[in-house]
Amino acid sequence: MASVQRLVLDVLKPHQPNVLEFARAIAALGADYRIDIRVVEVDEQTETLQVEIKGDELDFERISGAISEIGGSIHSIDEVSVVGK
Repeated sequence: MASVQRLVLDVLKPHQPNVLEFARAIAALGADYRIDIRVVEVDEQTETLQVEIKGDELDFERISGAISEIGGSIHSIDEVSVVGK
């Protein structure tokens, strides 16, 4: 089975939680998850983020669920890296 090792997501989230708390919440989903976030746009109530997640076996469903629980929404999957096993 192939494993997802890198995702780049376009995410819209409210100002709270802040980007650091947002990154920590996603990183807590996997022991080897590395999260890089770039703030693309800020308006009165929301922030648009480019979220890059790296790890040996990323669980997109858990990541997507965590982002929703934090109040964010995924607009698109912009990049993905998958390795076959």
